[in-house]
Amino acid sequence: MRKTLLLIFAALTLMIGSFIWFVATWDASKEEPVSSIRPIQTGAFT
Repeated sequence: MRKTLLLIFAALTLMIGSFIWFVATWDASKEEPVSSIRPIQTGAFT
């Protein structure tokens, strides 16, 4: 029981930590804004 809880806690810690790392290292200037994507480019019908 205790090992299971420790494994769950470790997995959650890893997921939360990786998300924080992703947000902390995000560089918006390297990414294209979402608003510039046209519906025709995504295959949606207008």
